[in-house]
Formats: sequence, structure tokens, C-alpha cells
Amino acid sequence: MGYVRTYTDDEPARADVDAWAGISVLEFGTNWCGYCTGAQPAIEAVLAPLDDVRHVKVEDGPGRPLGRSYRVKLWPTLIVLRDGEEVARVVRPSTAEEIRQALAAVG
Repeated sequence: MGYVRTYTDDEPARADVDAWAGISVLEFGTNWCGYCTGAQPAIEAVLAPLDDVRHVKVEDGPGRPLGRSYRVKLWPTLIVLRDGEEVARVVRPSTAEEIRQALAAVG
């Protein structure tokens, strides 16, 4: 699946995310967030070549159930999942290496 460019407000249900098979990266943020925009080159550098990793960018904010279920506080927050289970998290990544290390936790 690789890298996804824009956040969507069409978030999946938590039960659906919990049922995902394989490796996934949930990215919470907004299209207008400066921190989110600044992190995109590092995120793209890591995720773009990975066709076997599902990347879902969820627009987050008050009252958004998926972000609240993961207790997201700052943007962007990347949550690495293996078969629907959280294995790593990166908050406001500034380098591609931080994201690579989180993906390495998948094994």
C-alpha cells in the first residue's frame, strides 16, 4: 500500500482496525497541522517503498473516536500495528530513523 498523502476524516472503526491482518501504520494528525506537514518527508521516505505495509492517515480532533481509543494527544502520532495490535508508537517524529525503529519493533 505504501505512503498515503492526505489525512481523511473517514476513519475506520476500532473493531475493524483490531481485525486488520499484517503490518499497518495508523497516522493521526490533520492536513493543516504544521508538525504534521513537517514530518511528512521522513514519513514518506520510510513508508513509500513499503508495499506490504498498510498506511492509514486519520484526521484527528476532539470527539474523534479512533484517536481517543488510542489516547492520541499530539500530532502527528504514528501507531505501528501487527495484526491489529499496537507494537510501537512515534509521536512527532523528526527523523526517518525514529519511524524505522518503530517499524523494526514489528520483527
